[in-house]
Amino acid sequence: MQEDAAAGRSGRVDRVAFLDQLRRAPDVEAPDLVAVDATDRLLLDEAAAAIAVHPDGVLTVGDTHGALTLGAIALHGATGVRAHTDLRVAELALAANAERTGTTGFTVLPQLDATGARVVLVQAPKALDALREVAEVVAAGADPSVTVYVGGRVKHMVHAMNDVLGDSFTDVHATLARQKSRLLVATGPRPGEPSFPRSAEHPDLGVTVVAHGAAFAGTKVDLGTRALLSQLPAAGGGSAVDLGCGTGVLAVALARAGFDVLASDASAAAVASAAATAAANGVADRVRVTRDDALAGVEPGSVDLVVCNPPFHQGTTVHAGIADPLFAAAGRVLRPGGQLLTVYNSHLPHRAALRRLVGPTRQLSRDPRFTVTASTRL
Repeated sequence: MQEDAAAGRSGRVDRVAFLDQLRRAPDVEAPDLVAVDATDRLLLDEAAAAIAVHPDGVLTVGDTHGALTLGAIALHGATGVRAHTDLRVAELALAANAERTGTTGFTVLPQLDATGARVVLVQAPKALDALREVAEVVAAGADPSVTVYVGGRVKHMVHAMNDVLGDSFTDVHATLARQKSRLLVATGPRPGEPSFPRSAEHPDLGVTVVAHGAAFAGTKVDLGTRALLSQLPAAGGGSAVDLGCGTGVLAVALARAGFDVLASDASAAAVASAAATAAANGVADRVRVTRDDALAGVEPGSVDLVVCNPPFHQGTTVHAGIADPLFAAAGRVLRPGGQLLTVYNSHLPHRAALRRLVGPTRQLSRDPRFTVTASTRL
């Protein structure tokens, strides 16, 4: 009866129309970036029968712009959907699309909690460790009857994903591909000891890194961060922001140099990792960590120094313009005379954007892979 009601409310004819209303905003808009992809559609179709049986037991994970959460409600009659996504901008896009479509009946989870879940829809994360942490949390908290649907583009679905899911579930199988997307379906949760967060010492840098599964680079210190570390002031004072802080390595270095540091990232996994990294290195009293979209909560003209190792990809899509909102945010929060120190892949055309969005920009170092620049706010 519930399935009939859901079908009557939305109807197969309205399915495309509903999803076509969704937009990426406030996320980056570009011709090669979409709000709803073939994986979203496949997940919703494959899970339709399970949602009809358990309409009040749906959890979505990694829903980039709301297609899974809102689609489960509007197309399949789900109620009380819980949604967790790592990126703050995805939460904002979900809220905007809910308002646009007039869809209600969901709760956003700041941290992943799978308690009692019966149907879990997952947009496959890029990193295997991120998928492993999701699998561990779901297996530990979901109902024993849970079915987990993990979807992604075929070219990004590697066999190691089966193995990762197989560590937490007794049965894992793949669906047929459709429009270059495929699902892995997992049942039979096997709860175990959580393996995240993880930590690693880096004696060469004198830092211990703590990381959750979805944190960029995990417990490693990536080469771009290392290049930027070599150009940070050895001593200083005043206020500094580690923008897009990741696991907080730069924030720790700034705190040790004498700055009062705000470590900010749009990723829930990153801010949890950065807080743990600051604590592990004894600088938690000098580092405040916040989850924010492009420093929206920071007063204009209030910061002396910003450091940034910006992303150059959106999920699995490479797009140079993704860094521009971060550069604009730095330009907004810096006081006159304040500086942005940033690192980026040497082939990327960021110099012009830095001059336009922050101010005069000079090169501090460059090699075939990475360029470090200093931009001064006028």
